[in-house]
Amino acid sequence: MAHNAGGSLQQGIPDDKLAAVWEYATSPLFAESERAALDFAVAAAAQPNAVTDEMFERMKQHWTEGQIVEIVALISFFGFMNRYNDTMATPLEDEPIEVAEKHIAQHGWVLGKHGG
Repeated sequence: MAHNAGGSLQQGIPDDKLAAVWEYATSPLFAESERAALDFAVAAAAQPNAVTDEMFERMKQHWTEGQIVEIVALISFFGFMNRYNDTMATPLEDEPIEVAEKHIAQHGWVLGKHGG
């Protein structure tokens, strides 16, 4: 989460939008295409996987087939990296810690075993 928050800011996501990501379903800061992708990501990350045919159809309303493939690839990659880093208790660098403490700690993020 800490690296993703920092990467979002580096890619130009405004602070207020990052802060509102936990309310993406109702926040006016998110477009319907973003809501569809975030719903899809949450379902794809669930155990067991909760993606439905209806979710794919909703994605197709906003994204091309190639874009959907890229979105699924990123969801899968970050799922792998999160599991790997959590298992290995990989220490976080200073910058992601600072970003996480500023932007996502109020939503339950804690440094935990990644403090080095």
